[in-house]
Amino acid sequence: MSSENFRVGPGETGERLDRLAAGRIGISRSAARRLIEDGLLLVAGRRESPSYKAREGDEVSAELPEPGLSPEDIPVPVVYEDEHLVVVDKPAGLVVHPGAGNPSGTLVNALLTRGIAGGDDPDRPGVVHRLDRDTSGLMVVAKGESAYTDLVGMMSRREVERVYRAVVVGTGLPETGTIDSPVGRDPDNPTFMTAGVGRHAVTHFQKLAETDGHTMLRVRLETGRTHQIRVHLSAIRYPVYADPLYGTPVPDHRLWLHAERLAFRHPVTHDTLAFEAPVPRDLAAAAAQLGMPASPEAG
Repeated sequence: MSSENFRVGPGETGERLDRLAAGRIGISRSAARRLIEDGLLLVAGRRESPSYKAREGDEVSAELPEPGLSPEDIPVPVVYEDEHLVVVDKPAGLVVHPGAGNPSGTLVNALLTRGIAGGDDPDRPGVVHRLDRDTSGLMVVAKGESAYTDLVGMMSRREVERVYRAVVVGTGLPETGTIDSPVGRDPDNPTFMTAGVGRHAVTHFQKLAETDGHTMLRVRLETGRTHQIRVHLSAIRYPVYADPLYGTPVPDHRLWLHAERLAFRHPVTHDTLAFEAPVPRDLAAAAAQLGMPASPEAG
């Protein structure tokens, strides 16, 4: 990595940290935002949010990863592929793109030989949306600028159907429900997300099964904020089972969250594409231990 340091001048007071850093370092704003979120860009040695308002005299330090990505032979199930996009069933434990602590061994490295492309961040070619490292399931990645732009537009217009399966700790939820609360970075700990601040976020859920102490849900995202499902469910006191950040870790179990359905309009042919990924074996086994089937039908 290389280092970049600068001091905020009087004419830069009040400017957003991501915008200021992009201009001073000579990188894209999205790349600056990623440095901030990954803890590689600090103000006076502390982490701040991308929207932090700079103050005259602030000392900003950044660690810049060396440019360039290399393809790697990482097995990833491909559900659908054509010349414009690829849909994969991401395994749990696989980080989507390079970042702090994960310079390689990511989904992006695995898909480089398939021609993924699009967007202004060279470390995230074609990445339209993300799944957390320990969340398994369906993702679409673009193979060109046009497909990327169209898919990002569909996401922002809420035209992409994203459905998850989750097991949460607790019982007594209604048959259906909606959580409508902003999600943003925790002002006291930017490593975490929190409900009640940040950007508009809406999550819908439907109860599928309930046992003594746990509930299985079908969850549909209306928006797609970082950690949205995990934060929203934790905020209503039903954290995702085995969630080490927003709930309680469980030895030898991973976060019980799986992206089971993805549907959208093809950016070129305009055909409707819909895909489903069955619950992985490890989550099915965890569900069985809790006394519920892995894929019950909604009542």
